Amino acid sequence: MDLSPSVIWLLIGAVFCLIEFVVPTAFVSSMMGISALIVAAIAGLLPLGLQIALWAVLSVGLVLASRRLVRTRASRNLDATEAETLTEIPAGRTGRVLYEGNSWAAQCDDPGVTIAAHQKVYIVARQGTTLIVVPQNVLRS
Repeated sequence: MDLSPSVIWLLIGAVFCLIEFVVPTAFVSSMMGISALIVAAIAGLLPLGLQIALWAVLSVGLVLASRRLVRTRASRNLDATEAETLTEIPAGRTGRVLYEGNSWAAQCDDPGVTIAAHQKVYIVARQGTTLIVVPQNVLRS
């Protein structure tokens, strides 16, 4: 049985796309599969060396594009949402909070609010290594 380059690229693309369903790879496998499907569409026009080079370039480009378009929030999500201030957090400035047993830099989400030391706060975001917090009394009705 003689397989044409287009059929081989179609099989490669299908395998990579199926791998994504079995082992989630944050869209890396699926982007490589899509690249192989694109190469399959034009495989008859290019020699094998250019097909492989095109597949590699498309794969890297699509993986990088998927990273920008589909930002996974898992790396930014925080496990717990509560912390306790270790120091006062002055209005518009940085203080320290105890979060999951560690001291973190923290700022109040509202730059006009000062949070006293030893107060319970809720974490609403993270900017690098600084937690963005709101005092507990803000969220109470």
